[in-house]
Amino acid sequence: MAACMAVAWKAVDWVPMPTGLDGEWARGTAVDWVDRYGATLRASGAEDGPWRRELAEGDIPESVVRCTLAAEDARFFGHGGVDVLATERAAWQWARNGRVISGASTITQQRVKLGHPRPRTLWTKVVEATQAMRLERAWDKQRILRSYLARVDYGNRAEGLAAAARHYFGKAPRDLSWAEAAMLAGLPQAPTRLNPRLRMDRAKARQEWILGRCVKLGWLDEATARRAAGEELRLVPCTGPWTAPHFVEVVRARHGSDAAGRVMTTLDAGLQSACEGIVRARLAELSGRRVRDAAMVVIEHATGEVRAWVGSPDWSRADGGQVDGVLARRSPGSALKPFAYLRAFEGGAMASDVVADVPMRVWTDTGLYEPRNYDGRFRGPVSLREALAGSLNIPAVRVLEGIGGAEGFVGVMRGFGMETGGGRVGVPGLGVVLGEAEVRLVELANAYATLARMGWWIPWRVTPGDPVEGRRVADAGACWLVADVLSDPLARAAEFGMQSVLSPGMRVACKTGTSTGFRDNWALGYTPRFTAGVWAGNFDGTPMAEVSGVSGAGVMLGDVLMELSRRHGDAGWFEEPAGLTRARVEPLSGRRRRGVGEGREEVFLAGTRPGWERDGDRDVHGRVVLGLEYREWMEGEGARMSDRMVVKEGGGPGMPVVITPVAGTRYVLDGDAAEGTQRVMLRASGGTDWTSPTLRLERHGEGVEAVLEPGRHVLRVQGRGGWAETWIEVRRR
Repeated sequence: MAACMAVAWKAVDWVPMPTGLDGEWARGTAVDWVDRYGATLRASGAEDGPWRRELAEGDIPESVVRCTLAAEDARFFGHGGVDVLATERAAWQWARNGRVISGASTITQQRVKLGHPRPRTLWTKVVEATQAMRLERAWDKQRILRSYLARVDYGNRAEGLAAAARHYFGKAPRDLSWAEAAMLAGLPQAPTRLNPRLRMDRAKARQEWILGRCVKLGWLDEATARRAAGEELRLVPCTGPWTAPHFVEVVRARHGSDAAGRVMTTLDAGLQSACEGIVRARLAELSGRRVRDAAMVVIEHATGEVRAWVGSPDWSRADGGQVDGVLARRSPGSALKPFAYLRAFEGGAMASDVVADVPMRVWTDTGLYEPRNYDGRFRGPVSLREALAGSLNIPAVRVLEGIGGAEGFVGVMRGFGMETGGGRVGVPGLGVVLGEAEVRLVELANAYATLARMGWWIPWRVTPGDPVEGRRVADAGACWLVADVLSDPLARAAEFGMQSVLSPGMRVACKTGTSTGFRDNWALGYTPRFTAGVWAGNFDGTPMAEVSGVSGAGVMLGDVLMELSRRHGDAGWFEEPAGLTRARVEPLSGRRRRGVGEGREEVFLAGTRPGWERDGDRDVHGRVVLGLEYREWMEGEGARMSDRMVVKEGGGPGMPVVITPVAGTRYVLDGDAAEGTQRVMLRASGGTDWTSPTLRLERHGEGVEAVLEPGRHVLRVQGRGGWAETWIEVRRR
């Protein structure tokens, strides 16, 4: 390496001087971010008159020089533009690890890059290295350092040391303390990641590292370094308007930091102010229940434009004020259920179809999965309408199984623009429909907006422009049916009551969600014109005091929906799809009733309609006859409903009925468990004499257990009046 550098040094005289070195004077670049009506959200980078970019030698204090060199190029005064030792170290680390571990660019190389940015390739490194050596021959070290400090990016559009000192501390560079100098010296490495206005903890850690580095290099004594590290850093406030700061940061990130002039956004500053007031007022009411944070977003359907964006209750709050809850990934609880029911409706399911809300046990890769409703109760037979509107968990899991399971559902989520991440499951499981996959509020809100567009997805937008091409991701009729269910107060009355916050005085499709342990709660609602989404909880994951989606985020959702109605009037309702019909059905069976006025009225999409009640659907007492899967429930909670329903007999007097395992149950063997230790209990009503041609059965007292082995197995139980059987499937992990 040293030999190569020696050859390169002799050839430097033929290398042209770097470009972009001129320009002693420049004018500050002004940019105004404004809302859709022209109101200023933030003004940034504006400076009256020209300002000098080159710094005089007396403008740069020793503290800035030492901290900058400690952070970027400790051997600056000893190399000729390229640090051979650092280059060798970086090359060895790259060869050993197959990726960049540390950089080797000197201050001189960085000055070359500032004057002429190029794509980051190996050839670029070679060009910058040779031009850095050429620059070292033309300029002295002090001039190179001053030129670098005058142009390097310190973040927040503060280009150069003079602008950075004014922006962050309101003073000239020569007045900076060691603490302030070390803070600024750390920013060029990663101006966004270390932004002290957003992430002071990271910027502070970098500052302390630089002070320690100065001590190690012998440039600063330990006592001075300790005082500097302990000094309180007081950033001067940003001047001018400071509306929707989280939103403006998103605009800047999406459309680049080189924006200049007047940047129009989609935000409605008046609505934004109202939303911020709602969040703060409701959080004040919930403070006694350990709820500190909330986020809110409003999207207009026709354009996908964001009209309001509240990332946190207070941007200036030290403990997480700069966290953007609209973009944070959190567990959505039950807020994903509508998308599973949507797929079921697309497949021909009807809102009147009945699903069994009874104990459910499924063996998965992670063990036995037994979903529970939020209150621990089981309802027995419920319609899909009641199950979705009432947010029941077990029916949602059964619906998920019916549409192809978790992996297919994750595909549905992605089709609606939701990228799952984190959560309590690595491989999607049946719990994904109950919130075991984290999503962002803005993505979930736009997915609900897609339901409101009757299945047409377009990306959410923060700046106006030409219409954006979208795509159809769902059937319009199925989307209409989901909206009808989510806006049905009678269907959710059994779980939420008629006067809940989900009925804010106008027709709106609403859904809430609460994650496990009350760490997150959500509420989303849409009319034909707007979708609003709310998240409430604590950014640090601290559980709330049993605050649900209805009592937390739901209250804020009701407020913002009423605010939208006040500003834009009644949005009406969605046009009914062609071919829609209505009929009365028996709620416990989902079949049509022949008697006039009997049953409950239900709506049906074109091509779907249930059949009439048949002989055998009721017993001689007029009770609805249920399938065998309801037996365990009827022997417990369902006993009080025995005057309305009865479980069908197993085929005659004394005929046994299998309770567990349910036919088709899948089990996964743990590869680390000892052979013969994984078993399943067999239970039947009216029989205890179990047999299986493929599994070993063992009796323990009054119970019988099957020792699990891979394969498909039939299990038979004998009773006084005959026998019954079930089957299971077992596989290895």
